[in-house]
Amino acid sequence: MAPRTNASDDSDVPWLTPDQIKDWASAMALFTTLPSALDAQLKRDAGLNLFEYHVLVHLNASPTGMVAMSDLAHLAQGSISRLSHAVGRLERAGLVRRGACNEAGRRTGAVLTDAGREKLVAAAPGHVREVRRLVIDTLDPSQLEALGDAARTIVAATAPEFAAVIDRAPTG
Repeated sequence: MAPRTNASDDSDVPWLTPDQIKDWASAMALFTTLPSALDAQLKRDAGLNLFEYHVLVHLNASPTGMVAMSDLAHLAQGSISRLSHAVGRLERAGLVRRGACNEAGRRTGAVLTDAGREKLVAAAPGHVREVRRLVIDTLDPSQLEALGDAARTIVAATAPEFAAVIDRAPTG
C-alpha cells in the first residue's frame, strides 16, 4: 500500500503487504457497506435511520429512560450537533422529549417516551432479522467469534471508553 511518491524519507514506513492490503480493503468495505445496509432496512421498515435507532436503544437501556445529551452523543458515537438534530427529529415524531437531567447536574437530557419505546419494540425484530441475514447467519460460529474478538480489540485501541461500555454489556 505504498503510494507512488518521489519522497526519499519513506523508507521507515511499514507498508502493507499484498495480503494485508487485501484484508484491509475487505475490512474497509465491511465498515462502509454494513452501516448503509442496516440504515436502509431501518428507514424502509421503521422510518428511522441507524443513528436514531441507536439513540432509542441507549435511552431504553437507561434505568430512568433519560440520558444526558452529552452522554448520549458519546454512547451513540455521534457529535453533539448530530445528536441534537436526531433528537429534534425524534422529538417532533413524539418518540423522545428533552428535559432537565437532574442526576447529571444542570444538563439537558433526552427521555424516551412511551411512543418511542413502542417504536423501538416495533423496529427491533426487523433490525435483528437484517443483522442475522447480513452478519450472524453468514458466518460460522468460529468466524463470528473471531470477528467479535477482532472488533473488540480494534475498539479498545480506537475508543477505550467505548470498549468499557461493550465489556459491561449483558451476554447470554
